Amino acid sequence: MVYYSFGRWRDDGTDQTIHDLLRRQVRKRAGRAEDPSAVVLDTQTVHTSLNAPADTTGPDPRRKSRGRKRGIDSDVLGLVIAVVVSAAGVHDNAIGIALLDKVAAANPSVTKAWADAGVKNAVAARRAGPGIEVEVVHRDPHALGFTPLPKRWMAEQACGTPMLHRRLARDYATLPASSASMTDNMTRRLAGTTTPTWRDPLQVAV
Repeated sequence: MVYYSFGRWRDDGTDQTIHDLLRRQVRKRAGRAEDPSAVVLDTQTVHTSLNAPADTTGPDPRRKSRGRKRGIDSDVLGLVIAVVVSAAGVHDNAIGIALLDKVAAANPSVTKAWADAGVKNAVAARRAGPGIEVEVVHRDPHALGFTPLPKRWMAEQACGTPMLHRRLARDYATLPASSASMTDNMTRRLAGTTTPTWRDPLQVAV
């Protein structure tokens, strides 16, 4: 019954409406405008289960992994603005362009986007289309070890949060659209809870 309701909400857009309302509440509580003016782009590849149709999966040669790829646009608080799910073999450029078009259509307040070097100039050239200026953030070639990049760490946070949830850490869904639904981060922020994730060890009562 729960999954049936989720499927209906996913297909008729109710889950996206709930997502946007929750995001506006979180931003307002943080003292920001309800609608973002800037986003950060990133992609992540996740393994799929055996029930995922072959035409929705593929190899990601860059990450040496196979499955599906999520393109995620997040705001400066790490809240998801838009998600595009495709086979992992789809280039980051194509996903980046699809993300920008999706953001521009649903969030006209966005005028700035940051992306990593993986998207190259094809995404930046789209600024004339959706009206969003894209800045590619490059890693300092002289930096040693792990160095957080300006603005880019926000995208890493947004991509890392789904990995705390079993449903999103591996894509079990038949339809790619199912793995684009992410609201837990916002509900936990609004409720002020620290619910254990599936990775936390079980607490045995004594």
